[in-house]
Amino acid sequence: MRAVWIDGRDRIEVRETAVPEPADGEVRVRVERVGICGSDLHYFFEGANGEYVVREPLIPGHELSGVVDADPSGALAPGTPVTVHPARVGEVVRGTEGEPHLWPGGSYLGSASTWPHTQGAMSEQLLVRADMIRVLPDELPVSRAVLAEPLGVALHAAARAGDLAGARVLVSGGGPIGLLALVAARARGAEHVTVSDVLAEPLERAVALGADAVVRVGEEDLPPEAFDVVLECSGATVAISAAGAAARRRGTVVQVGMVPNEPRPVNLAPFISKEIALIGAFRFRDEIDEAVALLAERPDIEDVITHVLPIDDVRVAFDLARDARRSGKVVVSLGGGTR
Repeated sequence: MRAVWIDGRDRIEVRETAVPEPADGEVRVRVERVGICGSDLHYFFEGANGEYVVREPLIPGHELSGVVDADPSGALAPGTPVTVHPARVGEVVRGTEGEPHLWPGGSYLGSASTWPHTQGAMSEQLLVRADMIRVLPDELPVSRAVLAEPLGVALHAAARAGDLAGARVLVSGGGPIGLLALVAARARGAEHVTVSDVLAEPLERAVALGADAVVRVGEEDLPPEAFDVVLECSGATVAISAAGAAARRRGTVVQVGMVPNEPRPVNLAPFISKEIALIGAFRFRDEIDEAVALLAERPDIEDVITHVLPIDDVRVAFDLARDARRSGKVVVSLGGGTR
């Protein structure tokens, strides 16, 4: 089988790799689509994602869809359309009961956080535990199901904000996660959603996806104290400071976008004087199941995907994915064409 390997900074190659054989409790998936995530971009362009450095060849990718290739148990027939929850959980620690995504010692597909690295989904076949499989409903095509993982991230962020029914929400950052945060906020009952970004093109995509208003940062100001909830998806420190100004008194800011594991300047004065709750959001728990259902109901969410490129053009795909002017979500196709 063919797989994409990141060997270090700016080093990526498609190579032949042995086809894995499933053991008891495992399922082999024939991967058809893999989305490129921000962590994948960091691994390729920087050789590291925060503190996690590529120390051996790494297959990237944790946003995937495809079909069952082999299931030794016989529970899933070959050709069954699926997506995958990409996490294996670790051991519970105090304060994280019922929150397995926070348990230390787990792993995530396509991650250099473990040693050996946890190889990812950008390969023609992938072995996962059977409990990681999510069978797709008839209404959901494989092409759209590749968004299940990132939409799960967005839904988890919305859940961290609490009850959004009737809320005025600002989504800070109009990249793929920001666009899906818009979808998540609306699904959770937000009355109004504004999306902000420094670029015009992401804002155009947000309007097409149903944003009530957009703000071009640098050309216009965010209204002060106007939002009950801010879903900060950019990870830019200036945007975190702006979120504090935009949130109302006793409002909530959920930090969705990852930031470097190092000190960065953020203006915390508004968070203190307005008693704003600053909440972190990390991956997701089980919201991928809600994401699958929502994707089945709303075909228009697939518009978040702006480019689908074949595996042989993976370097071009990575270049596109880091250019927010030209692209939203970029997906690598590994073949197939299931419904």
